[in-house]
Amino acid sequence: MRAFRRFTVRPVLPPALDALGELAANLRWSWHPATQDLFAEVDAERWEATGHDPVRLLGEVGRERFEELAADEGFTRRLAGLRADLQAYLTEDRWFQRTQVHGADGGPGGGPRAIAYFSPEFGITAVLPQYSGGLGILAGDHLKAASDLGVPIVGVGLLYRHGYFTQSLDRDGWQQESYPVLDPDGLPVTLLRESDGTPAQVTIAMPDGPELVARVWVAQVGRVPLLALDTDVEANPESYREVTDRLYGGTSEHRLRQELLLGVGGVRALRAFSRITGHPAPEVFHTNEGHAGFLGLERIRELTVAEDGPQLDFDTALELGRASTVFTTHTPVPAGIDRFARSLVEQYFGVGGAVPGVPADRVLALGAEDYAGGDGGVFNMAVMGFRLAQRANGVSLLHGEVSRGMFSGLWPAFDEAEVPIGSITNGVHAPTWTAREIVELAVARGADTRSDDTDPFWAAVDTVPDTEMWAVKRVLRERLVHEARRRTRASWTQRGASPAELGWVDDVLDPDVLTIGFARRVPSYKRLTLMLRDPERLKRLLLHPERPVQLVIAGKSHPADDGGKRLIQQLVRFADDPEVRHRIVFLPDYDIAMAQPLYPGCDVWLNNPLRPYEACGTSGMKAALNGGLNLSILDGWWDEWYDGGNGWAIPSADGVEDADRRDDLEAHALYDLLEHEVAPRFYDLDADGVPPRWVAMLRHTLKSLGRKVLATRMVRDYVRQLYTPAATTARRLDGDHAGAAALAAWKRHVLTGWSGVAVEHVESDGVSDLVRVGDQLGVRAFVALGDLDPGDVAVQLVHGSPDDTDRLRDAEVVPLALAESYDGGRHRFEATVPLARAGGFGYTVRVVPHHEMLASDAELGVVSLPAGG
Repeated sequence: MRAFRRFTVRPVLPPALDALGELAANLRWSWHPATQDLFAEVDAERWEATGHDPVRLLGEVGRERFEELAADEGFTRRLAGLRADLQAYLTEDRWFQRTQVHGADGGPGGGPRAIAYFSPEFGITAVLPQYSGGLGILAGDHLKAASDLGVPIVGVGLLYRHGYFTQSLDRDGWQQESYPVLDPDGLPVTLLRESDGTPAQVTIAMPDGPELVARVWVAQVGRVPLLALDTDVEANPESYREVTDRLYGGTSEHRLRQELLLGVGGVRALRAFSRITGHPAPEVFHTNEGHAGFLGLERIRELTVAEDGPQLDFDTALELGRASTVFTTHTPVPAGIDRFARSLVEQYFGVGGAVPGVPADRVLALGAEDYAGGDGGVFNMAVMGFRLAQRANGVSLLHGEVSRGMFSGLWPAFDEAEVPIGSITNGVHAPTWTAREIVELAVARGADTRSDDTDPFWAAVDTVPDTEMWAVKRVLRERLVHEARRRTRASWTQRGASPAELGWVDDVLDPDVLTIGFARRVPSYKRLTLMLRDPERLKRLLLHPERPVQLVIAGKSHPADDGGKRLIQQLVRFADDPEVRHRIVFLPDYDIAMAQPLYPGCDVWLNNPLRPYEACGTSGMKAALNGGLNLSILDGWWDEWYDGGNGWAIPSADGVEDADRRDDLEAHALYDLLEHEVAPRFYDLDADGVPPRWVAMLRHTLKSLGRKVLATRMVRDYVRQLYTPAATTARRLDGDHAGAAALAAWKRHVLTGWSGVAVEHVESDGVSDLVRVGDQLGVRAFVALGDLDPGDVAVQLVHGSPDDTDRLRDAEVVPLALAESYDGGRHRFEATVPLARAGGFGYTVRVVPHHEMLASDAELGVVSLPAGG
């Protein structure tokens, strides 16, 4: 019999233990070991049974135990100390306050007052299951690192009633999904309330129906508030209540409604949060993938139909919104982008729709694939994201390059290298993902984990003896072995096995065997089963008498992806084989709770995607922070930071058209590396039982990657390269809106008059039959500008090494100066360029729009070149 209604009764703590509620309510506990230890002290068995969930723990502990703790002076003293530590963490100046507010020299730093970070999922902790995979974990790490640095971010997402899903296996190894109901009252979130105590609500107009109503929940992630919208409220009809049912589920219209709530509703929730709490209104809006892109439309609506300020025209409002918006794209796979039927979008944004006053035709134009190869019948959320943001980035150097090619149709007049999509490589939150024992090695040698400066931490690596480092890795490996056995037994029991059948589980894995981890989502391009291309050879590696290998594998397939489920089933069937099941396990229900012992316990982290479809791939970063060596295709972050000594690069068969042959070639390259390089190095022991060459690589991994893979490095990069420049531009436009109006008018003027721009003639001198390094090239360009002025444009010399098709490689841009103006809108521009290197040299001249408020020469998407250029 099912409950008609459910709710959670919260405990009443003795006054002496009030601080327990404060510590439980702030998710900093999830990356603060001392606070975790305190909760374990409350009731160690229940702490384990609740999955390290302090809210559940406090709800299950009896009154007598609380009274014992309240009378325990040692406990209350430790509790008071942790409460004071949390308050200091929340209020003290950190990196942002020291460098971006006050400035490094004590002057104004120019950093934004607040940043809104929108994402459809956030992976903070396993007890708040609002994530599916890497995108959500990255978003969670972004908030945590921002908190540690004092960056004033506010997260905005949705609160899903069922989260993503819980994964199990049936007897035949087929993925099964279940959707446990999450009660917000039992989660570490609180309801945002008005001053009179009523729940704060946001509403959105819907086509042919009542308004959609959403509540706003707040999770406190250290210093960072995370707002999460929820439509499971009585005011909504059932179809509306289901909008926040589960992550990435439902029909196309269901997904559109979710993204409408996230973008439009998210901005409205931010306004309510600022009004109720006094929190500064965001100056910068960061869209984590295209799912939240509709936020830009709501910001335009606010400015065009403002009730308490000037009402701006659409173009002026667009410029204001663009200047302060950052868009991060995460997918190098076109199928990973949300695309909706234009008719469906028009239905939701028509007259009286979600953003009244914003013309539907302008909305549709923002998401139109109106470029070569585009589909005119769809609305593309990523395309809208680029058009609504002045600054955009991919999440690794290679992904930035791939993204520039993928979206080059939006800037067809420019070479891919100049498409205005940069890159900031992802990072991971070290306090969340680094094993306590690894941290303690450095702390014992004087490293300060509270410091913004991580250099002393990584310098301490050199002072740890090989024997001590190797002993710690064995402890971590043994912990993983015990966890894998526990989960394997639970999985087989769920698959229908009786206890009498499961005696073999006690021998699953070995803490002294080379342990390789592989865990991620299971789309086809990540190639879960590449290791199975030659099953017999894999068996020989697993069962080698002197140098065995063992594999710990995990991952979820989207419920609608039967292809991914077949890959999991294929892997599980192999792992079920009694001959090898002690050397390979598939652990169902991969989540943060599983990942935290998995990364530290692995010696090698395997990643074999189809290059270049891995945008970044942060799982290998987490392994590296724990001394794990990466064994990976050169894709994502590994392509950028592999140095030949911090792991191994699996050769990729780029250019091989036959997919099966490519998989065979790369699988055999993987087998060869394992057999001839990885395993021999691991088992090459000295007199102390330590593999010195392996430990040397481990040490080099920590030193070479430790500083780079940090989420704090990533967030600093966002602040310096994107957030502060966006805030600066927005302030210059947003004083009395005159700057934005002028910029919008200037853009219209330039685009209208661009047909009159032409490079009519180019002359050069300094080029003779014999040109030497050090000679000077003089260039004169005669340019017609029509109705435009020289100040509206930049005339540029672009030079580089020509390839066999005369395309310029490694191109450099040199500005030409205005030398003389003539009647009829014609002008001469000149420049002199030193010829600094030998070899082929080619150049051209071009004209591009120029304005101090543009973030890129390509922003308007137009360029003028010489005839035939």
